[in-house]
Amino acid sequence: MSTLQKIGVIGAGQMGSGIAHVCAAAGCDVVMLDIKEELLQKAIAGITKNMDRQVQKGKLSEADKTAALARISTSTDMAVFGDSDLVIEAATENEALKREIFKKLVPNLKPEALVATNTSSISITRLAASTDRPSKFMGMHFMNPVPVMQLVELIRGIATDEPTFKAVSELTERIGKTAAVAEDFPAFIVNRILLPMINEAVYTLYEGVGGVHAIDTALKLGANHPMGPLELADFIGLDTCLAVMQVLYEGLADSKYRPCPLLVKYVEAGWVGRKVGRGFYDYSKTPPVPTR
Repeated sequence: MSTLQKIGVIGAGQMGSGIAHVCAAAGCDVVMLDIKEELLQKAIAGITKNMDRQVQKGKLSEADKTAALARISTSTDMAVFGDSDLVIEAATENEALKREIFKKLVPNLKPEALVATNTSSISITRLAASTDRPSKFMGMHFMNPVPVMQLVELIRGIATDEPTFKAVSELTERIGKTAAVAEDFPAFIVNRILLPMINEAVYTLYEGVGGVHAIDTALKLGANHPMGPLELADFIGLDTCLAVMQVLYEGLADSKYRPCPLLVKYVEAGWVGRKVGRGFYDYSKTPPVPTR
């Protein structure tokens, strides 16, 4: 399959809506699925807002924005993926949930359809084995926020065939992204390096080496990072950070990947970052103030 034109996206959250946005802007026909209609409407409103921002910055014309939005349709029924060339799963980072989604998805696909997962850490080989087409399955890990970030990690499972890899690589280029090819090991490249750094920053806070503000300032000004590690953790979501660290810890059986107890405590408290207004910072204040 040389040209993937009809793209399905499962999940209308931040990642799913971002993937739908870039695919539609590149000329693909996109159908986005979620379990509730209100989640889909919220996603379309978010995509429209982000495209408006691109128009204001001169990165997208008004006509192209209108055409791109017209190429996005929504549904709550898996049957809508019957004519999709590729379906990209962008649900929460939870292996049991993803397996359940694939179980419901595959009976609705045409035989030649490809499947990709946006997982940031889970084994592609293991997820592929839960489908009827491991050779047509691979990882396509987008970065957040999708319309802004240039990278997509492409990960082959042990069974992924060459035509699938070539077709997905070509699509990655067509939507204006740069691919980094990673092996199917826990957390791939970006999160294998990034999340232990964030986890170490939480340990630095936990052990009283520095406060929230001091740690973030140190990395921003001392290492020239655009965002401090605790601020970044809040942006990613502390629940997602913990899930990736658990995958690393379990998958590599190395104590250096042990999630910091303070990270676990914040997630247990429901203080998972910006999306709920509180993580290592309290976002109800302007500017946000440290919570520890």
